[in-house]
Amino acid sequence: MTTVIAIDDKLCTGCQECSKVCPNLAIEGLPHQPQKINETKCVMCGQCVQKCKSYVSVAEHGFGSHAKIRKERGLPETVVEPLFAAYNVTHLDEVLRALEDPKVETWVQSAPAVRVGIAEDFGAPLGTLAAGKLAAGLRRLGFDKVFDVNYAADVTIMEEGSELIDRVTNKGLLPMFTSCCPAWVRYLELNYPELRHHLSTTKSPQQIQGALLKTYGAKTQKVEAKKIFSVSIMPCTCKQYESSRPEMVDSGYRDVDVVITVRELAYLLKLKGIDFLSLPDEKYDLPMGDYTGAAEIFGVTGGVMEAALRTGYELITGQAIPAVDIKAARGSDGYREADIQVGDLTLKIGIVTGLKNVKPVMEALKAGKLDRHFVEVMTCPAGCVTGGGQPKLVLDKDFDEAYQNRAAATYAHDLELPIRKSHENPSVKKLYDTFLKKPLGEESHKLLHTTYCGDAKSHHSH
Repeated sequence: MTTVIAIDDKLCTGCQECSKVCPNLAIEGLPHQPQKINETKCVMCGQCVQKCKSYVSVAEHGFGSHAKIRKERGLPETVVEPLFAAYNVTHLDEVLRALEDPKVETWVQSAPAVRVGIAEDFGAPLGTLAAGKLAAGLRRLGFDKVFDVNYAADVTIMEEGSELIDRVTNKGLLPMFTSCCPAWVRYLELNYPELRHHLSTTKSPQQIQGALLKTYGAKTQKVEAKKIFSVSIMPCTCKQYESSRPEMVDSGYRDVDVVITVRELAYLLKLKGIDFLSLPDEKYDLPMGDYTGAAEIFGVTGGVMEAALRTGYELITGQAIPAVDIKAARGSDGYREADIQVGDLTLKIGIVTGLKNVKPVMEALKAGKLDRHFVEVMTCPAGCVTGGGQPKLVLDKDFDEAYQNRAAATYAHDLELPIRKSHENPSVKKLYDTFLKKPLGEESHKLLHTTYCGDAKSHHSH
């Protein structure tokens, strides 16, 4: 397995801040000694990267040490900020090579949480929403097409919502758990492999977009799929692992070629001398840049649940949901349950925020005591807006403010969008009309669904 998260023992002081936040107890070592990551337990969430306090200093490590470590990690010479002991392994060189090769068609997609994080790395206030500047910045880097993972989040809801209804009405296996957080999927595979069939078979938005880019996208843009190099910008360090899983090749190619974090995108923009905050607001390329408010809230805890309910309500009852804002799905306490009336059905939901809170839920499921239909699990403290790949917060006092501001900006963006339900996205309707035909149909099953094995390796279901 390729290494995603690493701890540099030359820099680690053994403060153990990292082991306190590790949700699967994968960090081992004595206090005041360099810590090690047990890769057989690591879920690659990157929270250790966010919390790490040990960094390269001239006083301790000598002149030239910053440049030496920067080079070891394959980071551009323009990176001048502190380099910490815990870090995610970069793939910037692959992205730069692709961008510089005129024969390669470079397509990029950015996740919902990126737009409330990226501006922070250029000195903007915590949680600044920069959706339009993000599209402009990606274009200035030279990407041929700039798409939005939010489009695929809307498609995810069509598939996952239909899958939930199918399970509820046809006595399928319940509860169904969300599967869009790869660190959670890996945690389940490592700790509760026998419960893996409770996972939704719907892929994450990143992998749905990846599979669609090299099939539907190649067709609509009249580009040969084999020429497309697909890059994802993610708030999450585990997405690189997810994209390299052996089953993520349903387009006939590697569905997503490389993933970089929000921090790495900032390195790239600075390397190219792009003044992010002065960029104009631009739109994403169509059709795979069209999105609704439901897709945007995927980045916050409870958001996937709320987005699914906005559409699921209508699919079940044939009527519009009375209130689009579903407050019962919001908040970031460890685990909460709610019962929501959907026509004649009382839909029982559960929401896990922070992977440390999932164990009692899984134990209840094992004991046959988890009376829920649908459970969302997010590994990071307040969902993807607090992912391991978001801009690094150095001061502890900044964490709560950043979390609150990024979530607030996400909900504000949802409110201002003209369409707030996934099934009303016109580009998604067109995708089903002309290409997929219907949710859970043959083409959807082939491209957008998968199954997971119990040994953290996996295979495809068809």
